Amino acid sequence: MIQADNLRKRYGALTAVDGISFEVRSGETFGLLGPNGAGKTTTLNLLVGTLTPDGGSVSINGETDPTNASVRQQIGYAPQAIALYGELTAEENLTFLGRLYGLSARQLRERARQALDLTGLSDRRQDRVRTFSGGMKRRLNLACALIHDPPVLLLDEPTVGVDPQSRNLIFDKIEWLRQQGRTIVYTTHYIEEAQRLCDRVAIMDHGRILALDTVGRLIEQHGGKSVIEAELQEAPADPAGLPGVIEGARFRLETDRPLEELARLAGLGLRFRTLRLDQADLEVVFLNLTGRRLRD
Repeated sequence: MIQADNLRKRYGALTAVDGISFEVRSGETFGLLGPNGAGKTTTLNLLVGTLTPDGGSVSINGETDPTNASVRQQIGYAPQAIALYGELTAEENLTFLGRLYGLSARQLRERARQALDLTGLSDRRQDRVRTFSGGMKRRLNLACALIHDPPVLLLDEPTVGVDPQSRNLIFDKIEWLRQQGRTIVYTTHYIEEAQRLCDRVAIMDHGRILALDTVGRLIEQHGGKSVIEAELQEAPADPAGLPGVIEGARFRLETDRPLEELARLAGLGLRFRTLRLDQADLEVVFLNLTGRRLRD
């Protein structure tokens, strides 16, 4: 569906996108996860054709020119910067954009109704957008991306600055759109969003893709070992014959197979007063790959 091959984009001395390649499969939600300044937004702009790459190529459904009208018709783009007209109503914003896509008056009425229903804004359809909260604007931004019923959605940080209720609604609707067969590229720096929504995730930093796979495989490959820490009911008589580190009644073990190790330890007769199991998740993977140093 979408193919990026060795994409590059520079701004003077800054390399924003540094030779990245990936494929987005039809019907999947593909995540670009990275800190601010990683190159995620620039990548989307290259995919949609609002930026021209300094190197590499983009292909969408076999078409290699994303500025072509037939390609643009297939893409719905919700940018990170809110792209709405504050003096127009919600319905007028949708109507204006729908006309740019060549929708008839009948199509516009139906598509606008569907988009407003989907994003929970039907009761505010006649209100000027300047009166909307941040969460409502984000939801209308998504509605605008859907007005021409595109099979491909590019969503750039769609929950930045929204209230929890709007954020949850956006999650639910993205999951519903995925179930309808849409192909979605979703950029975020929120790890829990990528873990919840995305079939596969590319972790980006400094314009490069550091790792790309399903969440489960990323954790398996880059998460490190799980850690079992316990306080035993009594110190073992022969600690030398047990795995891990034992100091009196304190026990610690790093392992790739924590559940198997717990079962084995119980079989050896160890009894736990307290037990803690720390397993790797996508946040651990993210920090392992991008570092723990604070970013400005």
